[in-house]
Amino acid sequence: MNKIVDNDSSAEEWHAVGDGLTAEVADFVLGTSISDLPGVVVENGKKSILDGLGLALSGSVAASGDKVRRHLQSLNLGAGGATVIGSSMKVAPRFAAFANGVGIHADDYDDTQLAVAPDRVYGLLTHPTAPALPAALAAGESRGASGADVMLAYHLGVEVECKIAEAINPRHYQTGFHATATCGTFAAASAAGRLSGLDKETLLRALSVAGSQSAGLRENFGTMTKPFHAGRSSESGVVAVEMADLGWSASPNILEAMRGFFRAAGGGYDGGAIRGKLGAPWTFDEPGVSIKPHPSGSLTHPGMTEMLRLIAENDIKADQVEHVRVGTNSNMPNALIHHRPTNELQAKFSMEFCMAILLIEGRGGLNEFTDEVVNRPDVQAMIEKVDFVVDDRAEAAGYHKMTTYIDIKLKDGRTISGMADFGKGSPAHPMSYDEVAGKFHECAEFAGWDRSRAERVVEIVAGFEKQSSLDELMAALRLD
Repeated sequence: MNKIVDNDSSAEEWHAVGDGLTAEVADFVLGTSISDLPGVVVENGKKSILDGLGLALSGSVAASGDKVRRHLQSLNLGAGGATVIGSSMKVAPRFAAFANGVGIHADDYDDTQLAVAPDRVYGLLTHPTAPALPAALAAGESRGASGADVMLAYHLGVEVECKIAEAINPRHYQTGFHATATCGTFAAASAAGRLSGLDKETLLRALSVAGSQSAGLRENFGTMTKPFHAGRSSESGVVAVEMADLGWSASPNILEAMRGFFRAAGGGYDGGAIRGKLGAPWTFDEPGVSIKPHPSGSLTHPGMTEMLRLIAENDIKADQVEHVRVGTNSNMPNALIHHRPTNELQAKFSMEFCMAILLIEGRGGLNEFTDEVVNRPDVQAMIEKVDFVVDDRAEAAGYHKMTTYIDIKLKDGRTISGMADFGKGSPAHPMSYDEVAGKFHECAEFAGWDRSRAERVVEIVAGFEKQSSLDELMAALRLD
């Protein structure tokens, strides 16, 4: 049933549409085996796992990484069973999930869910790996789980997260909720719940505890609190499982209930986006997940991919540029809110900076997204030449695309134009495993990681399902 349930629905109609939806999620999490994962899902998942591990390394040397470790040290927790990637710390699973979730999302370089329905806003759904992978790693490492078990738990978490994000009324994103923070909590609970061996009744309570912890507001985009959202959602899912396993009581129908997640956080939902759709198809198969080529908001990437193409094909130099117009749908400026950025976190959500840095440097990687580069006089001057506007053509294309029109006016009177719906790393222009490995090495080098150790991580993830435990992998990601 594809009906949207909203605030005006009667209680009877609401329960008729949504009854048993949380139970269907629990059945999927507990009833799916590794053999149910299609080959394309396994291979695409390995790319996102490797991507996430690299980002946890680069995130460990971000300012937020240092603050997270100092916070954990201040708690006097003692030793635990789960690794904080990029450090020598092993802590309780909930805190490792928090630290690694923050790390993966710190540079806003992590993978992105694609929307399916035209009214579901691309880029404002979830970053699926940031909440799901840290919870799966923390629960798996502390319990001695195999690579296959952890891989399955990760996929279950991603699938639940993405289908919930697709189902909730778009009001959820448009009015300010950060779906990675909210829907990601269910991902973490699903992944940790599977690895913890919960029965159905206990998992239902864990999902309910997770739902009551789901939070995060997009007003904090461009600050350290955005990656905090990802870390906290992963931690919250682990905590939910731990509390439920202790017998903590909670409602069994947190998604569909009259006072539950969908209605409270979104005002309604499309039950047909979940019912019968979990693993049918798997999100990693259809519509797929995008891996980022640049450490900035995903909504900038079609424009960045097209700008790089135009620069290369027309040999455009920065000193030739008089003006740049970038036109998108109206939802994209709703996330890319920093038009005159003064630091690296703001620059990640600035279409103007992303265009300017490509025109000046011809690239936009970790080394370009720094406070020093953002505030260079030549960069600030180029930012002033970029206008970011709503374009009727992009608006008509639908919000499930990131349609971006670029017009570069040169001082010699020429105007060079281009358009793109999706960027490099999307399923339309996918990265190979080797290309993701290249990105992983960029992140590892940025973190000061030894090349041979980094290469061993690439090899382990390529055969992740064959690992008897996570010991070798986590040792390679931990300081001696």
